This record gives sequence, C-alpha cells and structure tokens, in this order.
Amino acid sequence: MARKPPHSPPAHRTPQRAAAALARLQPHWQGLARREQTLVLAAAALVGLALLWWLLLAAPLQAWRQSASRHAVLDAQWQRMQQLQAQAQALQQAPRSNTADAAQLLRSSTSDLLGSHAQLSLAGEQATLTLRAAPAQALAHWLAQARSHAQAIPVQTRLTRSPGSAPAWDGTLVLALPPG
Repeated sequence: MARKPPHSPPAHRTPQRAAAALARLQPHWQGLARREQTLVLAAAALVGLALLWWLLLAAPLQAWRQSASRHAVLDAQWQRMQQLQAQAQALQQAPRSNTADAAQLLRSSTSDLLGSHAQLSLAGEQATLTLRAAPAQALAHWLAQARSHAQAIPVQTRLTRSPGSAPAWDGTLVLALPPG
C-alpha cells in the first residue's frame, strides 16, 4: 500500500490552503496605501511578464535566431550527400575492369602521381603499394583514382607519418583488384 509522504498536503486541501493564505494577506493588502498597492501590482505584472517571456517566448526566439545557421549547415550536409550519391552512381555505372586493366591503371597512376615515393607490386588479384615519404595530397589523389578508375579496394593499410615539415606517409597499402 503506497502512502504519501507526511509533508505533502492532500490534493483536496491544497486549494483550501491557498485560499487561507490569501485571506491572511488581505488585511495586509488593505493596510497598504493606494500608491503602494499600485507599485506591488506593477512589480507583480513585471514578474509575470518576465515569466511569460522566459517560459513562452525566449526558446522560440532563440531557435528562430539560430535557424539561419542551422539551415546553412543542413544545406552543406545535403550538398555533400548529393556529391556522395553522384560518386556512388558513377561507380555503379562505370564499366567493370578486369585485373589486367586495373593493374595497368594502378601502374600508370603510381608513376604519374607518386613517382619515386612509391613502389607497386602485383600478385594475382592483390596489389601492394609501398610508400616512402609519399606526399599526403598525392596519395589521396592516387587512392581516389585507384577506387574510381581501377576499382581497387583497400583491404589493409599500415601507414606512419614521415618525419618532416610537409605531410607525407611511409608504409604499405594492400588493395584488392577486381576479379577477372
């Protein structure tokens, strides 16, 4: 059996207590001068307006103020999603290359983009790229070309940042080539 805590008033007595409190304040209110009553009413109205502002208007106004920046963020996210969708559709519609074609594309892009910073070795349907201080930007372009043109998929990566001021990588990348 659930009992209410002893300090909480019963629900049917709460309006009675409020009425009793108002009855006790009535003589004090009538003892105030007309000017003081007006000032108390004005202060109560001011507090009421502040509460109304705080509870009903402040949150919607804050949301409205932030709506432009939120809209810009959402637009940027939507545009990025559209770009990713276009890339995915381009990859789906691209003709499937075989292992030999993919290997040739990887060889040419390795020599063109990474030059002496990389060595490509091929074994069946796998390609291993060994990097020595390969510039990060060139590696990013090489990976994009490997994915889009050769349809090679990275399956294992072991990279460490090369010492030096320019961002560069040392390590190996293992890619799976398309079958055939």
